[in-house]
Amino acid sequence: MVLPDPQLTFAFEARVEVAESLHVGRGPDEVLMFTPITGGTVDGPRLRGTVLPGGGDWSTTRGACASLDARYLLRADDGAVIDIVNLGFWRATPEIDARIEAGEDVPETEYYYRTSPVFRTDHPAHRWLAESVFVGLARGETSPDGQHTVCIRFFEVQ
Repeated sequence: MVLPDPQLTFAFEARVEVAESLHVGRGPDEVLMFTPITGGTVDGPRLRGTVLPGGGDWSTTRGACASLDARYLLRADDGAVIDIVNLGFWRATPEIDARIEAGEDVPETEYYYRTSPVFRTDHPAHRWLAESVFVGLARGETSPDGQHTVCIRFFEVQ
């Protein structure tokens, strides 16, 4: 029996506003940072709402790869609170990293910024989030006023 190839269906996009990253520590060949989450928006065909302030992203960088562990809350337009644990990876060559740090708009195809979110909620209208597998494709952005945002597009695996 042959299993079908997975199909992805776009569910929503989160624009997660973040504060400046904080250096936590350095171990052998790694750096630990914490990036506070300050708010944001959620918009898409299956979910609309806000990103609540107070969460954060712990990143551990080893060489050219950072492992990500973000934990935060979403509030749907209907008032439901949704917990998200979003693990992932960021990796890019030093040249691509330098271009991004310089403010260049680098296409997502030139680096890897992917997440594997798990959602938790007991709200009946949003149980589908807690009962499905998702992948996230992410991109960092900086507005003209200096606000840093991580844009994550979430896709449900069919």
